[in-house]
Amino acid sequence: MADAALRLQGLFAQLLGAPPPVRIRAWDGSQAGPPGAPTLVVHHRRALRRLLWKPGELGLARAWVAGDLDIEGDLYTALDLLAGDIWERGEDARTLTQALRDPEVRSAVRGLVRLAGSPLPPAPPPEEARAPRRHLHTKRSDRRAISHHYDVGNDFYEIVLGPSMVYSCAYWDSPDSPDATLEQAQRDKLELVCRKLGLRPGQRLLDVGCGWGSMAIHAAREHGVSVVGVTLSQEQAAYARKRVAEEGLTDRIEIRVQDYRDVRDGPYDAISSIGMAEHVGAERYLEYADGLYDLLKPGGRLLNHQIARRPQRDETTYEVDAFIDSYVFPGGELQPVGVTVTQLERAGFEVRDVESIREHYALTLRRWVTRLEADWTRAVRLTGPGRARVWRLYMAACAVAFERNRIGVNQVLAVRAPASGESGMPLRARTWN
Repeated sequence: MADAALRLQGLFAQLLGAPPPVRIRAWDGSQAGPPGAPTLVVHHRRALRRLLWKPGELGLARAWVAGDLDIEGDLYTALDLLAGDIWERGEDARTLTQALRDPEVRSAVRGLVRLAGSPLPPAPPPEEARAPRRHLHTKRSDRRAISHHYDVGNDFYEIVLGPSMVYSCAYWDSPDSPDATLEQAQRDKLELVCRKLGLRPGQRLLDVGCGWGSMAIHAAREHGVSVVGVTLSQEQAAYARKRVAEEGLTDRIEIRVQDYRDVRDGPYDAISSIGMAEHVGAERYLEYADGLYDLLKPGGRLLNHQIARRPQRDETTYEVDAFIDSYVFPGGELQPVGVTVTQLERAGFEVRDVESIREHYALTLRRWVTRLEADWTRAVRLTGPGRARVWRLYMAACAVAFERNRIGVNQVLAVRAPASGESGMPLRARTWN
């Protein structure tokens, strides 16, 4: 009798306290759940073993990456529905222990064990990064983490990011307009950064985490500055240097494979750090802020563009996202924007402006997902099915998280004010808009 889906629906209702909000189709062809809802497809009972051995987000992620789980229907709707019940519950051992004291929950777990079959845990997918004992953020561990994320092939990133090759939040004007393109929105973001920094011909700009060179090229070409861009990714650097040469800007742009902690040729007139500070780590953030402060001349500006999480009432309970840490950004850590501002001020900066562009990132991520899905066969050929599935899930889930205000992204403009106190900033804020 094909009834696995009905049994799963009942077991999950016992575990979660309510029926699952999506439809379920099991490996035996059976289906259960609300008609018309997105469908969670359980291709193999191995997915249940992954959940039993790693309850919560990591178990689900392993099943997704391995192809044991899939979603039919609108992916964003499914992730939004699942987020509250499953995806964001994490792996809080204390909560699980308390839950297992409930006889009904224990009965449901036993039912899952019987339905899952073999008691042996499946091996994690090969795309999973080896988890460190703790996030030390040494130069060696940061190089390894950056390589895991960025050195997956420039051809793959061209599929996702498009011609702009900008891997950070775009800046949209009228996203519903037929003329609104990802490329234009990324150009607008780069121009916004340049205007906030007040770049002028002849100045020196340090672009920390320069990616594939887009910010460096825009700043040099449109604002006449000299740029040093640093990245830890060999593949990014090679690609960026090629683009710089094609633009005829080798006399004004230098791309280095270098840790930002090893930059010693300041002072710079301005520093841009776009989507890089998430890799720094909470314990080393003040070191990051101190280092950038020392590299700026008095009166120089820093534009720090960074994803932020919501603050928790008890910050000691914060845990790094298991899926992101294992499959996307090993060692990546988010902190509330207030903490970022405080750390910059502790380093000596005067924070002059904070702009939240949260909705802009949701729009950007949805465009990236659309590009990936449109060229899915080629993406799989370039990186393998597991890696492509990681990226589709990661970007879609992040889009939903930005839309629901679970995470945000902020541009923080700060100045190394000279002893005189003259910041060099305009009297009226936001003149760059």
